[in-house]
Amino acid sequence: MSLLFLPVTHSLMYFYTASSGVTNIPSYVSVGLVDDVQISYCDSNINRAIPKQEWMKKVDSKYPTYWEEETQTCWEKQKTFRLNLEIAKHRFNQTEGAHIFQQMIGCEWDDETGEVSGYDQFSYDGEDFIILDLRTQTWIAPKQQAVFTTYKWNQNRYAVEYETSYLTQTCVEWLKKYVDYGRSSLLRTDLPSVSFLQKSSSSPVSCHATGFYPDRAEMFWRKDEEEVYYGVVKGEILPNNDGTFQMSVDIDLSSVTPEDWSKYECVFQLYGVNEDIIHRLEKTIMNPEINPEINPEMNPEINPEMNPEMNPEINPEMNPELYLQKSNFISI
Repeated sequence: MSLLFLPVTHSLMYFYTASSGVTNIPSYVSVGLVDDVQISYCDSNINRAIPKQEWMKKVDSKYPTYWEEETQTCWEKQKTFRLNLEIAKHRFNQTEGAHIFQQMIGCEWDDETGEVSGYDQFSYDGEDFIILDLRTQTWIAPKQQAVFTTYKWNQNRYAVEYETSYLTQTCVEWLKKYVDYGRSSLLRTDLPSVSFLQKSSSSPVSCHATGFYPDRAEMFWRKDEEEVYYGVVKGEILPNNDGTFQMSVDIDLSSVTPEDWSKYECVFQLYGVNEDIIHRLEKTIMNPEINPEINPEMNPEINPEMNPEMNPEINPEMNPELYLQKSNFISI
């Protein structure tokens, strides 16, 4: 069964973060991502933009000054974001402690329907600060401290129209170029490894799939060819440190007799793959004395203590606070 119901949507996102009072990370970080794959990086320590995918180096052939311009953008954004961070601290009457000012901006493009969308929003200390309503082309202030900024920005209609044009046209044009550059990587399909996990005989049974790409996937439990909803908890699709993804779906079988376990199947579906991956449950393989692989605490892809690269306290690439970046250089 193919996943024709899943939209084929590509995305280009930039995350920018300025921080103060936060140790062990650069005071400014910018990251670019295409389809959730990191393509560029810059921070206040290295002070230059660098490609994070080999295929992103192809941009040099047509745009020789691309990375120089990206580096210049990084410098300018640093100045603006440090200023905005200080302005925000002043408005909130804060002088000490750790504080973070962030922007997330980007666009999405459906390569089947051609539909495009965009977004631009700022946050301060993890809470929404300023948001662009693209439909009305106005800036909105979720916080009282941002009202003055939205009033000032909304008065500049040229800037708002320019922002709208960037999000719905320029951003999408670059997104299409990036997807073309990285076609062999971004449009590939990697099948997962699927296994059953259970902490104890009374715990829910988890069907865990890891190593798949792209992240447009679905997984569910079924019995006698019918999907099961009762007692089922679906987890989110999470990134692995190698660019692939993982997900799990749990089912409570505490009231099911052992002889009926074999009636249950875990079904995994991946976009672009016509055949489902089906694993039938057997009571015997859920015995931890027989099959130690069902113990999630021993799985390095799930338990960060078993894999330092999955531990956000050890590997900064697993820390979402580090993953934050493209627009105008105006202060708040």
